[in-house]
Amino acid sequence: MTTAMPSTGDRLRTERERRKLTVSQVAEATNIKADHVRAIEADDWGAFSAPVYVRGFVKTYARYLRLNDREVAEQLDEELAGRTDFREARGPGGLRRGPLDFLMMKLALVRWQILFPILLGLAVIAVAGWGWKSWQTRPQVTEPVVAPRLYQPKVDTVPGTLPVPPPTNAPASRRR
Repeated sequence: MTTAMPSTGDRLRTERERRKLTVSQVAEATNIKADHVRAIEADDWGAFSAPVYVRGFVKTYARYLRLNDREVAEQLDEELAGRTDFREARGPGGLRRGPLDFLMMKLALVRWQILFPILLGLAVIAVAGWGWKSWQTRPQVTEPVVAPRLYQPKVDTVPGTLPVPPPTNAPASRRR
């Protein structure tokens, strides 16, 4: 007589209880809603809108419990294979993938924790280089920035003196 293998949810719940963790602790550590953790443990796959969410949450949960996430995912796939409500909707010939799908898939594989600081540093260096170059090639202003004929210094006066009226020969009392 063979014993039935525990379901994916039973396996995860048993390991969580063995580690003396609560559903709330698992939910907080994995960023999975507590209701979804309970649904996974109860094998209530109808609580999820698509199999991709079930697979992602189960793998995250298994990794958190330090279980082999690939084995758990394979077991989950076997459980979901018989369900008609969770078959992926595909047209005749499978899903068509366009260039945007390809680009998004490649962007999802990028390690942004490493690449973003590098790109930010390169952007700062580029802006600093552009600023330095434009500062070095700025026009040199040698004359005062004044429109012509608004300011015309007199040539015949000595700089720093005030203009004095020319002396007259008449005595001061006669001048009026």
